[in-house]
Amino acid sequence: MIRLAVFACAALSLACLGSPAEAGQHWRWGHGHWRAAYETIYALENQIALLEADPAVDDGYKAPIISRARADILKLRATLPPARWRWTVPCCYSRRPIYIR
Repeated sequence: MIRLAVFACAALSLACLGSPAEAGQHWRWGHGHWRAAYETIYALENQIALLEADPAVDDGYKAPIISRARADILKLRATLPPARWRWTVPCCYSRRPIYIR
């Protein structure tokens, strides 16, 4: 009986691990979400650069694609937290000024 209860609890906890209630939780994504967003931003910026550099493509064709890609980049950047850089040395503005004679 105890084995059945332990098995049922284990099965229930595994079933709830990927439940829809957990969808959209950023702590579950970890660094994968950050990396995927930056890779997508990089790909969209490359697509914009290639379209803008190609003179053979009509402006009427590439303008909506570029506008949509820029809007997608803005949306992706809004989902990312601000950068928190950890510097190993103090900032250059904290040192004493250098006087040249």
